[in-house]
Amino acid sequence: MSDVRRVLLIGATGLVGKAVIAACAPRPDIHLVGLARREMAMPPGARIELLLSDPSHWTDAIADARAETVVIALGTTIKAVDGDRTAFRAVDHDLVLACARAAKQAGVRQLIVVSSVGAALSSRNFYLSVKGEVEDQLVKLHFDRLDILRPGLLRGQREGAGRPAERLGMMVAPVADILLAGSLARYRSVRASDLGRVIVALAGARPDGRFVHHNPEFRRLLAR
Repeated sequence: MSDVRRVLLIGATGLVGKAVIAACAPRPDIHLVGLARREMAMPPGARIELLLSDPSHWTDAIADARAETVVIALGTTIKAVDGDRTAFRAVDHDLVLACARAAKQAGVRQLIVVSSVGAALSSRNFYLSVKGEVEDQLVKLHFDRLDILRPGLLRGQREGAGRPAERLGMMVAPVADILLAGSLARYRSVRASDLGRVIVALAGARPDGRFVHHNPEFRRLLAR
């Protein structure tokens, strides 16, 4: 089918990546290609071409995917790397930008990147300043269309050891979200499954330009 869009998902094994795979399952108009380091259990009904490669070879894999849209859903946490800021930057900064540059070099039209609410180069919070730094560099790559997603707390079942603070956050989020109104609505939590649907809704979107999406924009996209 000539109208099938090729979408490359980088970070297919994570919480958001799996949500994107699930959201693409009922979409015959999308040919989803996943790029990951390892094999993974697929969501029910998954339709994906999975490329397994060491990150050192991802530049070639990105070119081979021949995608029109690239989704970068990479990320770790400070806790996951035992407080090692260098290790955190290696993933959330270095690897994200390396993938974005490879996508630009491969002629990809649209880049969709999962960032974080509050991301700002000037932030005193290390995590948010790194996210802001990455966003700043992505803009300079001049993709025809750049979609930056800034979710708040992501709700969903992650693999591996549980994160107590995150679990507590997910428990209180439904109540806290009610209190986040007006300009604070962007800080509301979002289900990973909903974010996956938002990403799929944006794939192939027009017009060209740079777009930053927060929780209110997620709601509008899901309501279409």
